Amino acid sequence: MPDEAPPATGPQRPLPEQFTAIARARPERTAIVHNGHEIGYGALADRVRRAARRLGPRPGRVPVDAVHDPETVVRLLGTWLAGGTYVPIDPAYPAERRAAMLAAVEPAVLRQAGEPAVLRQAGEPAIPRQGGALAYILFTSGSTGVPKPVLTSPAAIATTVGALRDLFGITPDDRVLQFASLNWDTCFEEILPALTAGAALVFDDDAYAGSFPKFVRMLERERITIADLPTAYWHELVNFLVEEDRRLPATLRTVIIGGEAARPARLADWSTLDTGRIRLVNTYGCTETTLITHAVDLCGPLATEAVDWSAATRVPIGRPLPHVVQRIDDETGELWIGGPAIADGYAAPDLAERFTRHDGQRFFRTGDRVRRRDDGVLVHEGRADDVLKIRGVRVDPGEVEAHLAAHPAVGAVAVAGLARGDHTILAAFVVPRRSARTETAAGTGTAAGTEAAAGTETLAADLVQYLKGRVPAHLVPSRISLVAELAYTPSGKVDRRRIKETLA
Repeated sequence: MPDEAPPATGPQRPLPEQFTAIARARPERTAIVHNGHEIGYGALADRVRRAARRLGPRPGRVPVDAVHDPETVVRLLGTWLAGGTYVPIDPAYPAERRAAMLAAVEPAVLRQAGEPAVLRQAGEPAIPRQGGALAYILFTSGSTGVPKPVLTSPAAIATTVGALRDLFGITPDDRVLQFASLNWDTCFEEILPALTAGAALVFDDDAYAGSFPKFVRMLERERITIADLPTAYWHELVNFLVEEDRRLPATLRTVIIGGEAARPARLADWSTLDTGRIRLVNTYGCTETTLITHAVDLCGPLATEAVDWSAATRVPIGRPLPHVVQRIDDETGELWIGGPAIADGYAAPDLAERFTRHDGQRFFRTGDRVRRRDDGVLVHEGRADDVLKIRGVRVDPGEVEAHLAAHPAVGAVAVAGLARGDHTILAAFVVPRRSARTETAAGTGTAAGTEAAAGTETLAADLVQYLKGRVPAHLVPSRISLVAELAYTPSGKVDRRRIKETLA
């Protein structure tokens, strides 16, 4: 099939080498701006080398408290320069979750001192890892309630970064906003293309303040040229610009969105603003495929078609980047991604079913159903499973269900996504467990029955606090509804679709 043509790109130099080459050639250029304070490439390279020396050669897994600060970038590059594996951990996560993440990656890479690392993955032979390390380990949501560690190689991330520099057209004159959480792979789309192209990476507290007036003023003050935003945030930004009759600064030339479907109504609004000079690039990708695999210019100077954005219009996710091998399953329409940038797999062998082989090539089964237009652009047609995108973060409802089901007051639970305005919220439908005391009290009409009813009313709030102590914020439902029963399919599985229709 034409979709399975070999990738057109060749191998890329390791990213630490690319960064240090820029630093040697132009040490005086600004590498990072942090709240107005500039750090040159030479000074940043010195800090990276010191971080690498502190770690020592081939340090293995290096957990890093990843926050919006240049020191996180220093630790990332320092880990790689030392030959280690970067493992970002959000310090705001509950202690139980942080411990689970560290425990999950413990068996991922097995090596003895001075020997190459060996990755063990179900269904495949052990893969020797060049240079003794993976590039990084990130976590995605899984139905078991345990974080799923994704193992990504240095070659995979280097391949993707090279493709993104070309896609975004990054030059040394660009100033790239650092906006994404440094615990998600989207941050690599901002950091790595910028610092391997000689551009400036901008950290600014006003970007994370939750205020659109501050955000727009920051874009102008810091002369931002490229901003990579979650689609849900972009939706709200467009609403603000329209309602407040505000304009984006003249320096801004490219806005990248991704993480979930763009709403046609917001694209229609964007088209009415003074944005004709700005590239609006819609992107698609998974953690397991190493950042972006597909992209398309929806608006702006490089858009190939003018679209009348109506509610019925399906917003495309784009064409494959040059390094991507794509396959669309003939029966299900599911998109499979192959090529040199797919991840090596999961740390846990029993999770490897998403990675498969076809005609001798490895593919990742994305779970997304797509349709290919005549021009080769893909359009998203829904999921082949129940996985959701909540503000750009992938959430498996089964993971939230597993945590809620462990609460002693929960008898049964179903978790689903509900559309609310321009975004999707996470909703849980809970059947409370009936204790013997409650059943007796209900039958006699005693005061104990009133007490039990009051306890049921507070259960939703109790469950929110229970989850907050165990999982990150994106896994805590925005809505918890107590119901008498759930709907099930004929095969006995929870029917999330019917639950949403009847109870939402």
